[in-house]
Amino acid sequence: MHRRMLVNTGSSFEQHFGYSRAVRVGPHVFVAGTTAASPDGAVGGTDVQEQTREVFRRVELALEKAGAGLGDVVRTRVFVTDINDWQAIGRIHAAVFESVLPASTIVEVSGLVMSDLMVEIEVDAIVADEA
Repeated sequence: MHRRMLVNTGSSFEQHFGYSRAVRVGPHVFVAGTTAASPDGAVGGTDVQEQTREVFRRVELALEKAGAGLGDVVRTRVFVTDINDWQAIGRIHAAVFESVLPASTIVEVSGLVMSDLMVEIEVDAIVADEA
């Protein structure tokens, strides 16, 4: 039986909604939808690239806390409020995962939890055996 590891960041969203930033069960790590939200508004303001960079910084920290890394990512899901931003977001995604090339999906949504958020990203990772 695999132990369940919960990763929390202290975000008010985690406490209010009742979820973990990441969950690891065995070699599998699931990172919840992550945004650039802060108490003062979106980190990066209205710059979708800056928001995306902040999201990946937070995702990387969550993965590390779960004993994984960006190189272990096998799937990403990107939610955007304007699909026309796909190229700007895609350039950053490509730079982050240039040698990993995870399976990925990008979809437009009508809104995110705060009106100034433009992008939310989920990732799934599998930590390879070190044998």
